[in-house]
Parts: sequence; structure tokens; C-alpha cells
Amino acid sequence: MDPNEINDLRDAIKASPENIPLRRLLAKALLKGGRYEEAELEYKNALKYAPNDTRLKIGLAQSFAEQEKTSLGLVIIEEVLDDNRNSALAYFIHAKLLQQSGESGRAKEAYERAIEMNPDLKDNFLESQINLSNMKGNKDPEPQKIKLGGYGDDHEDEKHIDVERPEVSFEDVGGMESVKEEIRMKIIHPLEHPELYKMYGKKIGGGLLMYGPPGCGKTHLARATAGQVNANFISVGISDILDMYIGQSERNLHAIFQKARDLKPCVLFFDEVDALGANRSDMRQNAGRHLINQFLAEMDGVEYDNEGVLILAATNAPWHLDPAFRRPGRFDRILFVPPPDGPARASILQIHLKEKPVGDIDYEKVAKRTKEYSGADMRALVDIAVESKLDEAIRTGKPVPITTSDIVAASKKHKPTTKEWFQTAKNYALFANDGGLYDDILGYLGIKK
Repeated sequence: MDPNEINDLRDAIKASPENIPLRRLLAKALLKGGRYEEAELEYKNALKYAPNDTRLKIGLAQSFAEQEKTSLGLVIIEEVLDDNRNSALAYFIHAKLLQQSGESGRAKEAYERAIEMNPDLKDNFLESQINLSNMKGNKDPEPQKIKLGGYGDDHEDEKHIDVERPEVSFEDVGGMESVKEEIRMKIIHPLEHPELYKMYGKKIGGGLLMYGPPGCGKTHLARATAGQVNANFISVGISDILDMYIGQSERNLHAIFQKARDLKPCVLFFDEVDALGANRSDMRQNAGRHLINQFLAEMDGVEYDNEGVLILAATNAPWHLDPAFRRPGRFDRILFVPPPDGPARASILQIHLKEKPVGDIDYEKVAKRTKEYSGADMRALVDIAVESKLDEAIRTGKPVPITTSDIVAASKKHKPTTKEWFQTAKNYALFANDGGLYDDILGYLGIKK
């Protein structure tokens, strides 16, 4: 309603101050227009003439909720619910106020009652807030599994995927600060500040694709993202999806997405996504095309609401992924995950040496000698160093501490596995870099366009 219409309503009320439907219309228009203080005043004025009008009380409670006048709102709405248990809107506002007061358990009950009575009241932002608060307060949730297809009489061929609640967070990820900041902007901040994103018309959720050399911590980073926001985490590999029976692969994929929607906020992570979403122009079989089309449909969320579902994917070969996955609303943010930098390599080394017999280790020296090593390569160095000490420990009958020289010696036996990947990636970055998609690779290699 535009300002002129609101002014016309005010004039009409002056002429007929006891016209409750007119006052209710004005207050509702102010509420809808975000003019919450004015709406509160109009509802109060209307209640002077009709103190028992339930709709006016609900409207007043809603104006309190929007202004976060939580205590006042709770007094009004609980009075309404004492007299009338048939108002879905009253339960919805009660849920919002309870969430503001920190009573997320009761908020969840009120919200579910409201949606059961009127599904049109479904609010993804409020739902995400309630679910996130409840997850923070639930330290020991029961493990869940996603049951997928199976056709045997005894169902021995059924597949199951675990739903995790990771305990790791960004504090457990060495380095990668720029990548973590991108994830904060795309995934974490929307969950922590849903009201701001709602004001700007931005949804909570969406897709983020991580690419880079193998062994550089993409999976660990995805799991830490879920732990950072206390969300559920579902890790999906190609073997979890593909099935020999026609149409079952698509059903498996849908079941996984649907479970993520049921458990939101949820991080849904697809490892080696290029194997599931290979370029359709390279395919000869219709089955692969159907699966990609299903994947795209699930990501678009046309038939199902994906808000609160955070989709992460990792690939070592982004150039093999179907371009349709990179359209807005799908994997519209693509992050290059490079090999760990010096401080990160030192941190990774410390993690892998934890609780092992360790002598004097110069982590900075080792980090300087292991440029281009991935996280997996750093773990391999520790394994080699451990093996070299085991023989001596067995001969002497007592633990022999690992030293800097042992790690340096191991680095001479194990070369970085990222070099081959960068050779391939450089060619794509130089000759198939549409829209600057792989500029980060060129920047990492120090190559100017």
C-alpha cells in the first residue's frame, strides 16, 4: 500500500474512529510496509475500542516481534493462545518470540504446530534459526543414516550414507584463510545473520565448488564448514549414487537431497563431483545425461525448497564438469584450493606428529623445504620418517624420537604430487580460460595473462 493510500485510511479513521475493520486494515498495512512502531501504535489505539479483538492482539504481538520487544510480545500472544488454540498465525508469532528469547525447543514445537495448521506460513529463515539453535544445544545426537536403493529379496544390496555432526571447525584447518573467508561470506554469514540477507533478498544456501590438486584438504574443509555452523554433514561419493538399475541412480540422488532438506541447516558435500556431473556433450549414454539433469533439477530447487541446504563440492578436474553447473543459483562460486602455504604446512606437520615420539623439530625449516607439497604429501613424509625410526626402536626396545633431519630425509624420498596436476591445469588456464575461470591458477604459478 503506497503512502497516499495510508493517508487516506488515516483520514477515514478520523471520520469514523470506532471503525475497527478500518483500523485493522491501516495497522496491517503499516506492519507489511515495515513501519513497525506506527503499526504498534495503531493496534494499541484500535484495542482501546475493541479490547477483546483477537486479530488486533495478534497484530500487536507481531509488531512487538518485529521490533524484538520480546517480553511484551510473549505476554500478548500467550494470552491469545490461552483463549484460542485455533490460530496458526498466533502459533507462528509465538515461535518467533520464543526463538528471540532463546527457548528454541519450545519455538520448534510452536513453529511445527503453525505449519501443520497452515503450511503457507512456512518461513525458511525462522526454521533455519530454530534448527541451528537446537543443534547447538544438542551435544549427543543420535546418528542417522540415509537408506538408498536395494532390490535384493533380503536387501543386502541396500546402500546407506551416514549423517555426521562434525566436531572439527576452521580452527582445525591450517592456513587457507582466503578460502575460509569465501566460505564465510557464502555459507556461514547467511546462517548467522539471516535477517540481513532476507532484507537484501539473498537466500540462505546455494552451491560452492572447490577445485585444486588432490590431497589439499578440500574434504576436510567441507567437514570443518559444517562443524563451524553446527550443521549436519552428508558426504556423498560417486559409489553412493550410481546404481545398475535404470532410474535408481536418480532416485538415490533425490533421496540424499531430500534428507538434507529435512535436516537443514545441512552441508551436503559431493566429492569428485566431476564424475557425477561430467560434460553432457562428452556422453554417449542417456543414463549419464538423465543423472546430470536430475542433479541440476535438485540444485535449482524448483519443486523443493533448498533454503538452508548448503551444497559444497570438490573436484580435481573442473574442466570436465558440465558448464550448466556453473550457472547462477548452482555452483555460482568457484574456489581454487591451492597446496598449503608455509605456515599451513608447518601446522599440518604438527597435527600428524601429535602423540608420536618427537624430538626437536624445526617446523619452519621443514616448511621451507616442502614447497608445493599437499597435505597428503606432508602426511606421507611423517609416515616415511616413522618407518625409518621403527627399525631402530625395535632394535633398542624403546621409542626413538623423530627429528628435523628425519623429516628432511623423508622429503628427499617423496616428491610433491601436485606438480603433475599443475602441468595439466596450466594448459587449461592458458588456453581454455573462458571468463577468467582459472585465473587463480595463473596467479598461483606467477604467470601473467
